[in-house]
Amino acid sequence: MKKSQREIIDSTRQITRRGLMLAGIQIATVTTLALKMRSMQLDHAEEYRTLADGNSIKIRLLPPSRGLILDRNGIIIAGNEQNYRVTLTREEAGGDVEPVLRRLSYLIPTTEDRIAELVDEFSRRSAITPIVLADRLSWEQFSAIAVNAPSLPGVTPESALSRAYPRAGDFAHVMGYVGPVSDYDLSRIEDPDPVLRLPDFQLGKIGVEGRLETVLRGKAGARRVEVNSAGREMRQLSRQQGEQGATVQLTLDAALQNYAAQRMGSESAAAVVMDCQTGDLVSICSSPSFDPNKFVRGISSPEYRALMDHDHRPLADKTVQGVYPPGSTFKMVTLMAGLESGVIDAGTNFYCPGYTTLGNRRFHCWSRGGHGSVNAIKSLEESCDVYFYELAQRVGIDRIAIMARKLGLGVRHDLPMSAVAEGIAPDRAWKQARYGESWQVGDSLNASIGQGYVLASPLQLAVMTARIASGRAIAPQLIRSIDGVRQPVPEAAVLDISESSLRVARLGMDAVMNSARGTARRARILREDWRMAGKTGTSQVRNITVAERARGVISNDQLPWARRDHALFVAYAPYDAPKYAVSLVVEHGGGGSAVAAPVARDILLFALNGGVPPLDAVPSDQRDAMEERHQAMQLYTPEAPRPGRSRA
Repeated sequence: MKKSQREIIDSTRQITRRGLMLAGIQIATVTTLALKMRSMQLDHAEEYRTLADGNSIKIRLLPPSRGLILDRNGIIIAGNEQNYRVTLTREEAGGDVEPVLRRLSYLIPTTEDRIAELVDEFSRRSAITPIVLADRLSWEQFSAIAVNAPSLPGVTPESALSRAYPRAGDFAHVMGYVGPVSDYDLSRIEDPDPVLRLPDFQLGKIGVEGRLETVLRGKAGARRVEVNSAGREMRQLSRQQGEQGATVQLTLDAALQNYAAQRMGSESAAAVVMDCQTGDLVSICSSPSFDPNKFVRGISSPEYRALMDHDHRPLADKTVQGVYPPGSTFKMVTLMAGLESGVIDAGTNFYCPGYTTLGNRRFHCWSRGGHGSVNAIKSLEESCDVYFYELAQRVGIDRIAIMARKLGLGVRHDLPMSAVAEGIAPDRAWKQARYGESWQVGDSLNASIGQGYVLASPLQLAVMTARIASGRAIAPQLIRSIDGVRQPVPEAAVLDISESSLRVARLGMDAVMNSARGTARRARILREDWRMAGKTGTSQVRNITVAERARGVISNDQLPWARRDHALFVAYAPYDAPKYAVSLVVEHGGGGSAVAAPVARDILLFALNGGVPPLDAVPSDQRDAMEERHQAMQLYTPEAPRPGRSRA
């Protein structure tokens, strides 16, 4: 049917309107796209450029150099050494690392077991986490890997720094060591620094390294690198170096520390030397020691087992972790408690027949025949146990405990070392809380001579001695400065102990060393300007039965090592102007006067002399042995001080 003219006109109009609508829609669409493109290119260009860079540019963290640790004279005792290593990132290797590892094994000999171990480790780690395949490479190995890098996708040869301890075992217990960051380490940190996730980043584990980790760690640097679509690094775009950790200077003297370690030899022992005026610890040494470098580089299982199984416990820091019955070195505490309470004065006498009877039990003096009539000074000079048994019954344990804490015993001292022990200065409340039992008079008698429940560390005994010598509440210090900024040391308060009581204790300690009947006379210092005051101690580690006492107490040299008495000694010098205090404990060493006193004297002499003790400072019959001993030692001669960085 043929359309009319009008129908044709209406149809044409409808087509025209539709065309206009479509054209309008097209124009609007094109305009919107153009505006969007303009916005993307001009208004949001930086945002999209950054997103695009994220696909081709990687930010890699650069581990900072760990801060140095120096002795008081600027000698490096913990530093860093160059370490060539190689890492592999699974993502950049295309996901399958085993072919790369096998190609790499032609350049670095690698066992099948090691390859399997690495493959397993890569399967458990994030694909973007680099893993160290080998470190401490030779320059030749490092160069060969760098030359063959194009055929080793994901492999990166790196030059890094690793911790090193040039003085090895001398400072092992104080310094501690660093090691790879473990999952346990990360779990203990609320917001871990990203640098801790770098491959084999070294974290302080124990000792000063652990306690000052955040100070020594520094801040990471970064580098921007361009990578291709396979993730392979093409070029470095920029590099920002990290900030080295702070340089920490300790109060310790490297030469004295080395001498103390060698003088103690193979004994299971601990020595502490403390400045009587400032509290600076100039030596704090535990023996035997270990090489912390082995823990940094990866100690073998047999080596670690040997350290763990050794009966002298080389991994334990006996200076602050070890607590021992202080024996007769505690007698100054009991004496001053009696003097301060007014129970006795310097002239008060007690008679010693060789024992004290309490109920149906005898408490024996070390001198089986007794000491006769004994006053305060003579009680220390000859170390009469009966004098202190009698005094303890009159003064009471609570007053003794108060005096002990005034002198630094039973107190945890704040030092950046691991597991600093509090020790025990027991009183009635302590026993009730600890054992649910009442304090007995017999407990007081044992405590009065440093036995029973009383426990103290060599550090605490050094603090006690320094406080007696100075009359001030000297606190131990280990950190001298950080980045050249001297650490503030609060002025020590005057002890709440009368000068007259302190004087009696000092006179008694002087008599121990210098009187004809002094228990440590053979270990005296002859030079009057270095005159030494001290106190010996011998603490039992076993019970002596009535039957054994009746037939004669077995001497230490006839007992197995672990059943022998501990030998202790404390001293300070010079007597009139105290400079240094020393404490020494020799585990299962036997008698304090015979074993501990000569060693402690020599260490104290080294500190006073600033070097090897002069022969004329000791009795003439001991000089040949001292000279022979020094000739056999390999003493450390410090290098010239090396300047550290300062932010002051």
